Amino acid sequence: MSGNQYKGHEVSCCIKYFIFGFNILFWLLGMALVGIGLWAWSEKGVLSNISSITDLGGLDPVWLFMVVGGVMFILGFAGCIGALRENTFLLKFFSVFLGIIFFLELTTGVLAFVFKDWIKDQLNLFINNNIRAYRDDIDLQNLIDFTQEYWECCGAFGADDWNLNIYFNCTDGNPSREKCGVPFSCCTKDPAEDVINTQCGYDIRAKPDSEQKDYINVKGCVPQFEKWLQDNLTLVAGIFIGVALLQIFGICLAQNLVSDIEAVRASCSIFEHISLNTPSGRIGRMNNDHLHHFLH
Repeated sequence: MSGNQYKGHEVSCCIKYFIFGFNILFWLLGMALVGIGLWAWSEKGVLSNISSITDLGGLDPVWLFMVVGGVMFILGFAGCIGALRENTFLLKFFSVFLGIIFFLELTTGVLAFVFKDWIKDQLNLFINNNIRAYRDDIDLQNLIDFTQEYWECCGAFGADDWNLNIYFNCTDGNPSREKCGVPFSCCTKDPAEDVINTQCGYDIRAKPDSEQKDYINVKGCVPQFEKWLQDNLTLVAGIFIGVALLQIFGICLAQNLVSDIEAVRASCSIFEHISLNTPSGRIGRMNNDHLHHFLH
């Protein structure tokens, strides 16, 4: 009966190697993202001067690679090694960490829905801070240009937000050639032009507002982002629900594997206890005791 009880508990190979295979991809992708981030910082000389990480007034996009890559690396490592080595500590860590991420995502979504105006103000503040630092970091510059081109917008709420940047403001003491202008990413696209005119935004804000719309996108990025969310609400909701379901599925699989491992270990302990208390087990122990006494 003890043998049947022991055989009744087995670790599911399907769950074990599914978790292993899924997480090894996350692990490798996380390492790749961290590697790209370190390479980008090396190219900008950040690694040789660590204090420069905090010098940038706006967001350094490399942080996105480092944070996302770091989280994916930790999760992938815990899930991959935990499943392969049947390590319940790593598997429980994987489940808890994934649960915390899910809770933070859920909390962020609820707060963003409840405090829409506050989120809009924070987004405006965030964009304006990055406008100030536009020329300070090439990666940040490329990110802002991509955003303004993709959403066909300019500034947080309009082109005049570029007055916050020392190179584009319209003050009399500004010696920059870009004075009273905007970046080229604010300009409306001409399908006939194959080459981007990087000077298309020069002096554009010196013109009357009625003429500016013929040359640049006058809508702000915050309203355009809101419009994009409304137009793609189904897609965005589908992505969030899909990610949430994957996280819940991962937590359930990890907990299932932990239960299997603990059940097998408990069965092994019971089987060993029963074996040691059978007559053959007692004889074996007596023989071992006699042999130990004889050798000493």
